[in-house]
Amino acid sequence: MPRMRITLIVAFWVYGCLIARGAEYVIAVSVDGLGSTYLQTLVDAGRLPHFKQLEVESAGTTNARADFNITVTLPNHTSMITSRRITEPEGHNWSSNTDPAKGVTIHSNKGVYVPSVFDVVHDHGLRTGVWATKTKFALFKVSYDDLHGAPDKTGPDNGRNKVDYFVCAKSPVLTDSVISMMTTQPCHFAFVHFGDGDAAGHTHGWGSEPYNAALITIDGYLGRIMDLIATNPVLKGRTDLIVTADHGGAGKDHSDATKPIDYTIPFYVWGTGITRGDLYALNTGTRKEPGTGRPDYSELNPPIRNGDVGNLALSLLGLPSIPGSTIDVKQDLKVK
Repeated sequence: MPRMRITLIVAFWVYGCLIARGAEYVIAVSVDGLGSTYLQTLVDAGRLPHFKQLEVESAGTTNARADFNITVTLPNHTSMITSRRITEPEGHNWSSNTDPAKGVTIHSNKGVYVPSVFDVVHDHGLRTGVWATKTKFALFKVSYDDLHGAPDKTGPDNGRNKVDYFVCAKSPVLTDSVISMMTTQPCHFAFVHFGDGDAAGHTHGWGSEPYNAALITIDGYLGRIMDLIATNPVLKGRTDLIVTADHGGAGKDHSDATKPIDYTIPFYVWGTGITRGDLYALNTGTRKEPGTGRPDYSELNPPIRNGDVGNLALSLLGLPSIPGSTIDVKQDLKVK
């Protein structure tokens, strides 16, 4: 076989492997308390340019759903990293919304180990990181540290600590840290939480001017992350961004899981090769647009949920789904 033909065959094989593997990095951003109604109002008013960019350039929807039973912060974020509902036997069963007591983990609370997106990424030899603005997110660090994380049985032993990098700080410092780490030692899966909108909602009310101002500020942080993804030589063309929320809110509360204002949230996927358009239109065979309804977990074609984050991120990275997960376990949520 001529040498040039062999070279071309090898080149196409390598290219095919890269395409099959997918992105090298995924950054998942959760904007705490980001209700779709408030988001869309500010986008339409031209006050959130980077969220507007997501609407135009992503595979997305403003009609995704929080968990069916509980619309509070830590339980919904635990669904994001485990791709499980909160309650019932198949759930992760973490319903507390306060800092975990010393020694208490997601696993000790449920009575059995609960794998996460961090397990799968780490056990395949890749780096993970968590950046959060609320101290309660220490639950993720302690649940998947070198004492409580499961043994690595995938390929070489990378140890039990599934979260390589953990930062809890206020949003300006946190954003600087994300930019710095993703520039110098990028995490293949980075989970980023902004809590400013939720804090303003509880203090001043959802839809209040302080709440709106918080979202405008977060839009700026989001813009910095998007600019990094678009311009950094290592990340450019190799990074996908997921943006969603844990719940909406009304008045100064968000705890009524039966209210559309509490359970209706955005879900965007942005990056190189992502198909622009409505996520439901891209997934007509597996997801159903719920209107204003509140479908439970028995639906054959469920709505898109924030719990899709974990398994979607793994799919984008070309990795298998989270063991024991039930949301997007088939990794059939299409964005490309």
